[in-house]
This record gives sequence, structure tokens and C-alpha cells, in this order.
Amino acid sequence: MADTNSSLSPSPDTRSSASPRDDLRPMGIKIAELNESQSELLNRLQGLKQDLQDWKSKLDTQVKTYKEELIELKKVLNTDLDQLKSDFQELRTTLQQQQDDISDSLRNLGLEDLSEPSKEPEDKDNANASNKAEPSLPEITEETSPVDASA
Repeated sequence: MADTNSSLSPSPDTRSSASPRDDLRPMGIKIAELNESQSELLNRLQGLKQDLQDWKSKLDTQVKTYKEELIELKKVLNTDLDQLKSDFQELRTTLQQQQDDISDSLRNLGLEDLSEPSKEPEDKDNANASNKAEPSLPEITEETSPVDASA
């Protein structure tokens, strides 16, 4: 029965039950502060999410703009490349025509066998001296126009 008496007597936990009510106020304040802090953090997180969305949108717009510019530049470069190819082909054709015209002119003048390796430079000088009565051929340079075979 002594056990019954001891169970009826207030335990230390029950005596301190009046003080937890006093502790509840600081807990209530702490909970309010935590709720306020949570609310601030949620607002800040929402702001950061919005900033991220805005940044992503701006970045997507820039990427789209740059892609469009690159596509346009590629078109311009391809056009320029095609023009250069055409110009070089025209130049190649013109040069081939000039070479053919010169070969025809030399053939008409009978000078097509100038590439004989056995002739020495002195022989060329002697040949030029004996052919002074014939008109000399103009020196061919890049700026010289093609020789017309009909002239």
C-alpha cells in the first residue's frame, strides 16, 4: 500500500506541469517566428523561381535570335561561296580560252616547236636576229587581253 500512497503523491513531472504552460508561450513565439521565417523563405523561393523562369525565357529568346542570325549568315556565306565558285570557273574558262588562242596564234605563225631542249640560248638569239623582219609577239602577262586569232 505504500505503493498506492506514493502513486497518489504528486510526481515531479506533474508538479512541473504548471511551468510548461509558461514554456508554451515561448514555444508559441518560436512557432510563430518559425512560421514567419517559413513564409519568408517560401516567398523568397517563389521569387527565385520567377527570376529563374524570366532568365530562362530571356536565354531562350537570345538562343532563338542567334540561331536565326546564324542561319541567315550561313545563307549569305553559301551565296558568296557559290558566287566565288562561279567567278573562279569563269576565270578558269577565260584563262583556258586565252591559252588556246595563244596556242592557235603560235601555230599560225609556225612557232609551235619552241620547246626543243637541244637549242641553246645563243641559238635563240641567232634565230631572233634572223627573224627581225617578222613582227615580234607581245609579251604575255596577266593583264594582257586574249590574242584574237582572226586579227
